[in-house]
Amino acid sequence: MLDFNRLRLYRRARISAWLPAAALLQLFVFCSTMHGQTDCLSCHGDSSMQDAAGHSIAVDGKVFSASIHGSLKCNDCHSDIREYPHPEKIAAVKCEKCHADAQSELAGSVHASASEHPCTSCHGNAHAIVAKTNPRSTVYPLNIPRTCGACHGNDRIAKDHHLSNVYPSYVDSIHGAALSTEGLLVAANCQSCHGSHHILSHKDPESPTSRAHIPSTCGTCHAKIADEFASGAHGRALAKGNAKAPVCTDCHTAHAIQQPAQEAFRAHTAPLCGSCHADKASTYRDTFHSQLSLLGGYVDTARCWDCHGSHEVLPASDSRSPIAPANLVHTCGQCHANANARFVKYQPHANAHDWRSNMPLYFVRLFMNVLLVSVLTFFLIHTLLWIVRARLEQVKSRAGNGGRNA
Repeated sequence: MLDFNRLRLYRRARISAWLPAAALLQLFVFCSTMHGQTDCLSCHGDSSMQDAAGHSIAVDGKVFSASIHGSLKCNDCHSDIREYPHPEKIAAVKCEKCHADAQSELAGSVHASASEHPCTSCHGNAHAIVAKTNPRSTVYPLNIPRTCGACHGNDRIAKDHHLSNVYPSYVDSIHGAALSTEGLLVAANCQSCHGSHHILSHKDPESPTSRAHIPSTCGTCHAKIADEFASGAHGRALAKGNAKAPVCTDCHTAHAIQQPAQEAFRAHTAPLCGSCHADKASTYRDTFHSQLSLLGGYVDTARCWDCHGSHEVLPASDSRSPIAPANLVHTCGQCHANANARFVKYQPHANAHDWRSNMPLYFVRLFMNVLLVSVLTFFLIHTLLWIVRARLEQVKSRAGNGGRNA
């Protein structure tokens, strides 16, 4: 569809003999473009137009003119169309003619063969694509989760391609809420972690979501936390090549990331740390802190990272550690206002099963267990003997009455 305001400008330009040559060239390009579009839109401008398979091949001229490709002629993309009538079957558009870098990145990604035309799968209708900075764009930060969710939130597609349905998890996460509810463009979206065109499997060592790269990927937003993690015991272990060292996603997950202050997150902290530190988890479960949390409703009872720190986890031998002897009064004092040097002698991981680590506790536990078993055994035997005696007396009573009930 012609833009008549531009056409009037063209007519005025023809009258102006003194118009510079550069402007004349621009007008020539513009008019040839508009002419090419007009020829095609004379048919494809009909909204009911379909191909033999029943697919719509209509193009809205106004929408196309407002798109990022609006300045192009139709056969700039549909290059095999030279004349009318054109062949019934035309070749697929090759976006790499203009977007060579993006196409090169896409060729090595997991999306290279994900669909017949990966570009339009993400960027939308080729005749309506707008700049990524436009809020209407399918790849505008606020819209990216919904665009990716078209596949990664579809159960059928996820099953066919062996994908995880991660879209609902992301939407409910702290990142998803910040983006959709608060409208924070800086909140992490799919592209922030996975990239845009060169998306690789998390199993690929070069992927930004591979285990070794996760701290640096998360660190692009959480720089301070990334520095703390790197200087902690976990970060140093990872840097030395220990593949079992925990990274961000081990504690926070990849998509269903919760606010650390939430009860659900705090509740699973101890089992999470215990998946690696089984010996410490077993001794923690026996403590007042753990028993209190098992009663439910006590969100603020001390968990692992309340004492050890969350990201810069350091051994007690490190003077910077919150559990270093010199720092214990301050660490415990965050919850216990009257904490003093005597108070911090409490052993939060005392092992009642090892007499070498704590002999008094070991023997107290042993005595209590023996006492408990003895008492229960005594009363069990007493009860059984009582039942036997009652039965014998019942039999004796019936015999004395000639077999009749008393």
